[in-house]
Amino acid sequence: MEEQNNQNPNSEIASVFESQQKTSITWRTSTLEERKGRLKEIRNWIQANHSQIHEALWKDFQKPKTETDLSEVFPVTSEINHALKNLKSWMKSRSQSTPLPMLGTKAYIQPEPKGTALIIAPWNYPFNLAIGPLVSAIAAGCTAIIKPSEMTPATSALIEEMISEIFPKDQIAVFQGDAEVSKELLALPFDHIFFTGSPQVGKIVMENAAKNLCSVTLELGGKSPAIVTESADIQDTAKKLVWGKLVNCGQTCVAPDYILVHESQKDLLLSELKIGIQEMYDSNYEGIEKSPDLARIVNDRHFQRLDDYLKDAEEKGAVIEFGGKRNQHHRYLEPTLITGISDSMKIAEEEIFGPILPIITYSELQQAINYINAKPKALALYVFSQEKAEQELILHQTSSGNAVINDCVLHFLHNELPFGGVNNSGIGKAHGYHGFLAFSNEKGILKQRVGLNNVTLLRPPYGLKTKQLINSLIKWF
Repeated sequence: MEEQNNQNPNSEIASVFESQQKTSITWRTSTLEERKGRLKEIRNWIQANHSQIHEALWKDFQKPKTETDLSEVFPVTSEINHALKNLKSWMKSRSQSTPLPMLGTKAYIQPEPKGTALIIAPWNYPFNLAIGPLVSAIAAGCTAIIKPSEMTPATSALIEEMISEIFPKDQIAVFQGDAEVSKELLALPFDHIFFTGSPQVGKIVMENAAKNLCSVTLELGGKSPAIVTESADIQDTAKKLVWGKLVNCGQTCVAPDYILVHESQKDLLLSELKIGIQEMYDSNYEGIEKSPDLARIVNDRHFQRLDDYLKDAEEKGAVIEFGGKRNQHHRYLEPTLITGISDSMKIAEEEIFGPILPIITYSELQQAINYINAKPKALALYVFSQEKAEQELILHQTSSGNAVINDCVLHFLHNELPFGGVNNSGIGKAHGYHGFLAFSNEKGILKQRVGLNNVTLLRPPYGLKTKQLINSLIKWF
């Protein structure tokens, strides 16, 4: 495996891409059963190699087995099962109503595979966010090349092993490597690119896609806020925020990035957050670092980034209310609650992507809404409130990729909801039918009858009757 990764893959990348282009033409007419068969093969491999997935995620960042099952395995198997159940209806053509001026015609929409897809996966959920989009691509009838993250080598190697055992390279292939491999892939004229990562890299992906007029799905990130109103059930809110923030040690694109809490609820919320952290990760008071349920930071670079955030915040007047302990050798960062946040701090401007939770107070709800609207649109927005009027006000006056009321993060697991961002937090939607559509072209088809029809009357020469008919169309239709 290492020998292969050290080779210059450029020529092989081009060769595999060309072979997949040819396959994509034959796959254009793939049947329901053929597509379902491919999905079942992936599911069978996952079931047969469950322990290897656990091992790989542990090697990369000590992710607990249960958390791996919940956040890496289940989302993929759920996506597969959902597709198997619904693919027949997704693939069907949809008849469209006939407007009166088009009387005599029939119209329908037929989804067809876009062709050859590129999936560039991130490191934070390396299995889920590589194979999940692949499920959608296969369901749509596309061939695909996967570029997993070099920052999670064990999981990336496992993905390559899985794909090579199931598919020939002219159908589905994996190319490991760094940014240079991504660069070579992005230079090719794929029919669709599905990228998950930062907005900064997303701009590079989109720029390259534009050169080939290739469609994109960009699953990006940003600072996802959580608003806690006066009416919120604080005990319930705190438990949900702790879990949503600390799953995968905060390395989640939809994790609550910061809390906006009404000033009357700040002290109680802080108290309940501390209790929640203690109950979930140190119920025996042996030290959170000893918890088998808290993952670690993925690498030294990201650990240093988070360490710098905390140092910068403290130097500028922030107060660590809980946590803050670090062990660089083990890439351990204690769950940290921090107050006294100002806009000059890095922690207020950059996506945190770690177990640090800033808490900001407001006195009027409109202040919190204005604060959110002053920042780029978030991937997710979380509202904790028991008042419907508050919920509706926030939802209507803010924009975000998704929103959740009285919980967080869980929307990712809902296969019927479109998942994705807006503007800086992403372009396009994923999961379920929406993922199927991302890799499909919705071809509009019109059938006209042979011989005399309505359009016959609109052809030249344009006499008085034709002009009168066109004027009627403009006026009434």
